[in-house]
Amino acid sequence: MRGRSERASPGSGTTKMNTHRGEFTDGRSIAALFAKEGIDITSNKDKGVCKVVRRQGAEGESPMIGDKVFVHYTGKLLNGRKFDSSIDRMEPFSFNVGKGQVIRAWDIGVTSMQRGEVCTFLCKPEYAYGKTGNLPKIPPNSSLVFEVELLDFSGEELMEDGGIVRRIKVKGAGFTNPNDGATVHVHLEGSCGGRVFESRDVRFIVGEAEDVGVPMGVDRAMEKMQKGECCLLYLKSKYGFGTEGKQKYNIGPNADLVYEVILKDFVKAKESWEMDLNEKLEQSVLVKQKGTHYFKACRYHQAVIQYQRIVCWLEMECGVSKQQQQAIQDLLLVAHLNLALCYLRLQEYSHVIDNCNKVIEMDADNEKALYRRGEARLQRNEFSLAVKDFRHVLQVNPSNRAANSQITVCQRKMREHHEQDKKIYANMFQRFAEHDAKVARLKRKRDGGIACNISCKRKHSRSQDCS
Repeated sequence: MRGRSERASPGSGTTKMNTHRGEFTDGRSIAALFAKEGIDITSNKDKGVCKVVRRQGAEGESPMIGDKVFVHYTGKLLNGRKFDSSIDRMEPFSFNVGKGQVIRAWDIGVTSMQRGEVCTFLCKPEYAYGKTGNLPKIPPNSSLVFEVELLDFSGEELMEDGGIVRRIKVKGAGFTNPNDGATVHVHLEGSCGGRVFESRDVRFIVGEAEDVGVPMGVDRAMEKMQKGECCLLYLKSKYGFGTEGKQKYNIGPNADLVYEVILKDFVKAKESWEMDLNEKLEQSVLVKQKGTHYFKACRYHQAVIQYQRIVCWLEMECGVSKQQQQAIQDLLLVAHLNLALCYLRLQEYSHVIDNCNKVIEMDADNEKALYRRGEARLQRNEFSLAVKDFRHVLQVNPSNRAANSQITVCQRKMREHHEQDKKIYANMFQRFAEHDAKVARLKRKRDGGIACNISCKRKHSRSQDCS
């Protein structure tokens, strides 16, 4: 059954399988059981996967394509011989539904279940391991029986911070996805707290969705979608309407959103390899202007998307002429400097440092890169490194008053941290001293008690001797 196994901890949804679960037939043959109670759950009704529910699950949603599911299972041949079991390993098995990580029967069967449900599947060979089988445990052309318990499931996280979660209701067609700069035609239905606040068809350019009032979370999901796909997107406020909310829809600040999105059609933008250098240079100038427009409007995420396109196009290019080489370097310098500034506003300081380092590799005395890296290091409490950057700025431009001020700030922060550390360690040592004194008192008291007992025993012994 398994495609690839991984350690999983589904949390509170994990339960032990019932002791009766290995008894697939309750005294009847498997064929008789499925003939009487089995439900054909294949789309073409060829009885390739039949299901018998052994225990009803909780009312609610079932897993969707792309969801990560956690299950316990036991697999047997028709003769009753067990060939695999997660219970024997005492570890749930997890996989992403509809991604080809497991046999077809599992992708079909698990999407028919609800959380907590226990059921038995009878799978024909073409929905399992087919003509070849999976030797030595599963012979060729084997029908298989699985008993499965669905412990838990969750949507697919599209961002590292979990701010965009996708659940696919209808799988799209083909193998291509929109890219940054692609023109997409979508149908959107947005809701907040169960209230639908918009439903419309809209066209936009990926990377510029907010120009037509579409949240950034929907924009960022486009690169994962296929034509015809219908999915649910769960957006944290950061990827929705943020701290400002949306007065037009009566949505307050920091509200989480749910969007149902259908990607009706799209036209991809040219990929980097489809453009010659002159076209990349021309497009980079236009994209830089868009990025600057977004930055001035305080739409830093959108600005980042534009500046990153320049880096993607040009970072591996080397011009034929000195003029082209200079143009490439100038655009990359501006892109990395502006990315650093955007990330400063977004308080993503590691990205600030990364982009400043790129600039400094090209121009070791770049005043803006040194200053912005110093700012990021200051925010990360890397005071010595920040001072080093600000002093380098002053070597490049002795009249830079801001760098002077920042050195003063760093030195003050260093003193404050030093004093704070002294207090922490002083309190720590005081606690250690008090603890040691307490232990010493207890030891003296115990030793005194022992000495007293010995003395009393000696007196008692002498009194007995006298009598």
